[in-house]
Amino acid sequence: MGTRPWIVDDELWALIEPLLPPWPERSPGPRPVSDRLCLQGIPFVLCNDVAWQLLPLQRGFGSGQTCWRRLDRWQKAGAIDRLHRVMFAELNAAGELDWSRACVDGSHIRAKKRGRRHRSDTGPSPVDRRKTGSKHHLICDGRGTPLKVITTAANVNDVTQTLALVDGIPPVAGRPRRTLARKCPGTTGQRWDSGGRYRE
Repeated sequence: MGTRPWIVDDELWALIEPLLPPWPERSPGPRPVSDRLCLQGIPFVLCNDVAWQLLPLQRGFGSGQTCWRRLDRWQKAGAIDRLHRVMFAELNAAGELDWSRACVDGSHIRAKKRGRRHRSDTGPSPVDRRKTGSKHHLICDGRGTPLKVITTAANVNDVTQTLALVDGIPPVAGRPRRTLARKCPGTTGQRWDSGGRYRE
């Protein structure tokens, strides 16, 4: 990865472009900022830890609001899930995914406006019960590549989401089906295959 990881080169763009929803041939208003530029603006915000509204216009990625809306559009169209599957397949084919181990962690975020839009994903914050918050639960492979994220209320324990994270890892092309050994509280370490079926 270079010093500017948000840059989308031609090879990567050729992989991503077919996964994005097309724009209508005739749409009202000014011509939208290109998907490729927005796709670069999104990781720029994340890599530099800046607020969406502070995305510098001189970068040419459009405004932070434009990039956020494009990301929301892609998410609702299922493009982000498709992109994850393609990227996982590419990484797996290159031997860049370590399936021998995984790491699970979580982080708290404050719920703006007390989480009115997504009440099921908000709850009392463990650090301040007077405020509501959410929690991101994440599972990564042995090399730190994110495989699955789940959002819950802030007071949900990480342990309760571990199996849901494992089960939520999407099918990856080239990855052989294998039996997963999972120890749950109160069990003796039952074995399940990747399809969720119990094996003796």
